[in-house]
Amino acid sequence: MSTSKVNEGPNRGIIQRMRECFGRFARNRDGATAIEFTILALPFAALTFAILETCISFTAQEVLANATDDIARQIRTGQLRRADITEVILRQIICDRLEIIVANGCPDLVIELQNSATFEEAARKAKLTMQNNDIVSSGVNPGGALTINTLNVSYKWPVITDFMRKAMSNLKDGKTLLFSTASWRNEPFDE
Repeated sequence: MSTSKVNEGPNRGIIQRMRECFGRFARNRDGATAIEFTILALPFAALTFAILETCISFTAQEVLANATDDIARQIRTGQLRRADITEVILRQIICDRLEIIVANGCPDLVIELQNSATFEEAARKAKLTMQNNDIVSSGVNPGGALTINTLNVSYKWPVITDFMRKAMSNLKDGKTLLFSTASWRNEPFDE
């Protein structure tokens, strides 16, 4: 059997077929398709990464907001008692909720829980205090029954895509600040 018969028909090897395909591509001097693909591939990739990065960041913000609302409800109704509430416990509850999108134990999570005499004072406390790109927390000081409380939860979300970092980050370290707050008056539960 001659070698020319082996390279013909369905018995041709895949390497031979690939060599012929690349050979035709190399001999083709039109280049319109290759140029159009090159022109469109970069903006398409940038748009795809921007959409994915935005969707992931938005999901993280919503999960953080839901965790904040859930903890606020538990404190408001007395499910979480003042004696049981510490920063470590609140951090663990929120981090457990965030673990579907955050790895390594929520290193940039900051929690602040303060009680207030009036809702006007609570509104002033429902903000972040930043110092040298770090969030300053007043700690955890919950009130008892019928007190007004404000819970601030923030997380420095890393921007995953390097070329999107400058456009999407709002912190100097290239991260995006996610923030959620809730203010409420506790119900008249037994302490």
